[in-house]
Amino acid sequence: MATRGLFSRIKSGDVHTSRRGDPVEEVTQHLRVLFNTRKGESVAAPGFGIMDFNDIIHTFPSAIERMQMSLRQAIQEYEPRLKNVAVLHVPDELDPTSLKFEVSAQLVHRGSRRPIRFYTRLGRNSQIDLW
Repeated sequence: MATRGLFSRIKSGDVHTSRRGDPVEEVTQHLRVLFNTRKGESVAAPGFGIMDFNDIIHTFPSAIERMQMSLRQAIQEYEPRLKNVAVLHVPDELDPTSLKFEVSAQLVHRGSRRPIRFYTRLGRNSQIDLW
């Protein structure tokens, strides 16, 4: 996983790390950070992240719609390379209480747009897996 910011690169001694790479991988890494940050955790950007699952899980299944909205709003606000974002719940027949989502969008890169799709799943310790 690439280091995120200047201070991380300075601390690791790798100040020459270029952030110009595969745009899909860059967006994927950014979404992992975004989805695993809860609103209010960032002092510099209090709105960065998504809502805390623990605040809404007791309202399941209506929590599904609220999580969809939270994921979509976070992407729209903090990932400008993705346009026409849609977040859909993916039911799991083996575990109906599972929170899995499909994120589809258009990746804007160098003036072109291409479809892109990610899948998320709420994992252990309220972490979101993204692939």
